[in-house]
Amino acid sequence: MEKSDSKPFSVRWLTRTALLLAVTLAFQLLGFPQMITGPAVNAMLLISSIYAGPTGGVIIGLLTPWIAFMRGTLAPPLAPMIPFIMLGNAVLVIIWSLCRMLIKNKNAGSVTGLAIGAVVKFLTLSSAVRLLVSLPPPVAKAMQIPQLYTALAGGVIALIAEKVLDAAFKNSRNE
Repeated sequence: MEKSDSKPFSVRWLTRTALLLAVTLAFQLLGFPQMITGPAVNAMLLISSIYAGPTGGVIIGLLTPWIAFMRGTLAPPLAPMIPFIMLGNAVLVIIWSLCRMLIKNKNAGSVTGLAIGAVVKFLTLSSAVRLLVSLPPPVAKAMQIPQLYTALAGGVIALIAEKVLDAAFKNSRNE
């Protein structure tokens, strides 16, 4: 799979985005704890932005909390957080993508985008819990510092996956 070069909403882009959404949902539906599922989903959001463009990554980030809630993998007490989870996912993808586009050195852009995006996602979710949404303390805690860790871990996984996928696709083209 090459990096996103197809225009959003083309058949190619739609197919790629749907496949990446399916893989992301598969991670969610496995039922692992937050510290496994969170990094996997965050990694898929960033990988999706690489291979389906920022629009694809944002759309997947908007859909995953709703689908997780409808399927019962997002606990009912977290329902009021869904709009904020959607916003946090979107800012992570947008900041990551912008930094990768604007910073000439791809590695520096990726690391900068990951650091800023993860912090902004964390601030979005923790601010919502502290200022806007009333949640039971253990649930509120899950929407705070663990979100920073899962976003950062997901970014590291995405960077490794990108290198592995690039090498695999480069080798398959040379055969």
